[in-house]
Amino acid sequence: MGSRARPGARRRTVVGVKETAAGSSRERVRVRDLAARDLKAILVIEAASFQDPWSAESFRSMLAQSQTLATVVERSGAVAGYCVAWMVGDEAELTNLAVEPGLRRTGLGRALLDQLLDTIAARGGATLYLEVRESNAAAQALYRSRGFEVTGRRKSYYSGPTEDALIMRRARDRAESAPA
Repeated sequence: MGSRARPGARRRTVVGVKETAAGSSRERVRVRDLAARDLKAILVIEAASFQDPWSAESFRSMLAQSQTLATVVERSGAVAGYCVAWMVGDEAELTNLAVEPGLRRTGLGRALLDQLLDTIAARGGATLYLEVRESNAAAQALYRSRGFEVTGRRKSYYSGPTEDALIMRRARDRAESAPA
């Protein structure tokens, strides 16, 4: 299974800046469509990021679905994170967004989320939903910075440990969705 071309999806290349003890260094960061060859790296990131990680078969099944939007972010040529969402009609749901633990808070998650938002907008999407652990303040801050608001709660949604999920929603306003 190879990478699927997605109508309306733009490729995005950004340059990230990482502060090091010796100063700053510029590294190439690229968001691209997820391909079957990325599965091994994604499974490692998935296992390090979630208490109940998806299996390889779950990812393969997801990739076979036409409504799936799936991307990876590469840093210096290596997969460093991924994003999976589904889109049906004008609504989408972000199911997974994860970055290697040692590379979190470096802008990689933001690059993945921004690409997803661009893709959804290009396809005429109006609303994006997601669930996030109540204790995951860093993820909530990222989502809020991109216009998401808490709209509900799922009691005891997560296990290991048991925790509520906050339901967040981002709706494009009329100005964003108006033709240029």
